[in-house]
Amino acid sequence: MSASRIWEFRSESGHVSGTDLVGFHVEATDGPIGKIDKHSEEVGASYLVVDTGPWIFGTRVLLPAGTVARVDQHDKKVYVDRTKDEIKNGPAFDPSHGTGTDYRAGYDAYYGPFYVGPFL
Repeated sequence: MSASRIWEFRSESGHVSGTDLVGFHVEATDGPIGKIDKHSEEVGASYLVVDTGPWIFGTRVLLPAGTVARVDQHDKKVYVDRTKDEIKNGPAFDPSHGTGTDYRAGYDAYYGPFYVGPFL
């Protein structure tokens, strides 16, 4: 996956376009991180906003859709392919900045390198 594709849900994730993911629990590779508060399916700009609750002091984090490895519709869980620390150390989410191209550049710089290389 290229850095530019981190803003698209993977076809193998099981995400069905039009599915309301708000309220789904989110699981990092090493445990739960919170619930989806908001999501976007905008072409080339899809993302999740996750309310982390007490995990990182009630902070909300933005995750590009490409981090979603699997969506379990039955159990209402979304599995992402990043660890808690990788998510916690990612760019701070500031909803007042919107989610335009300039704002997403910080996420491209942080998450993009996870998805480039000889193994992808």
